[in-house]
Amino acid sequence: MNDNGDQIPERLAITREALADGSLLALVRAVLPPGTVRSDVEIAGSLSQALASHDPAADLWVFGYGSLMWNPAFIFAQRQVGTVHGWHRRFCLWIDRGRGSPERPGLMLALDRGGTCRGVAFRIPAPEVRSDLLMVWRREMFGTVYLSRWVRVHWAGTTIRAITFVANRESPRYAGKLSDDEAAVHISHAVGPLGSCRSYLENTISHLRELGIRDAGLQRIAKGLLPR
Repeated sequence: MNDNGDQIPERLAITREALADGSLLALVRAVLPPGTVRSDVEIAGSLSQALASHDPAADLWVFGYGSLMWNPAFIFAQRQVGTVHGWHRRFCLWIDRGRGSPERPGLMLALDRGGTCRGVAFRIPAPEVRSDLLMVWRREMFGTVYLSRWVRVHWAGTTIRAITFVANRESPRYAGKLSDDEAAVHISHAVGPLGSCRSYLENTISHLRELGIRDAGLQRIAKGLLPR
């Protein structure tokens, strides 16, 4: 399952190999409604558009704030915890499959406007930029729930330009401004074939802790979870 919250059969984990050979996308296309998954040509075109302002001779940074932080599934030469201003990590995308159902939809993470976010920036060497960023695109940009965005990542007096993925507020799956309590209720109840939203939240907090990152918003939601 990717951060879009879409259903990916559990028998195939998110790996670079599964992304490279197209098997992950094939399974996604098999379970999602027609018209909701981009074609290979559309995915490649979206990637080319994002890279239009990037020097092909330069390394490229990718900023991860969810599962990309601990399972990037692409080649990188450097990893660095850093901060992005103007965006914050938030459960703001509805899901009704994977970790939710039509009767009890859940929520998944995206970057949304305002605030700050601490996450992990990964540097991809210039020769591998297009090939390995394609792996990221097949994982995050196969639909229209996310928009790619160039941001500035800061750490210890250093600032770099990185590409990341933010919530598409025009998507029907954008949840709007839910309160922490409302988010907690939906996350408490949402369960699908790949598990619960509760476990996704708890897993995210655990991995953030390992990276030395504390997200106050996620902590508030976790405190508001209803009893199992």
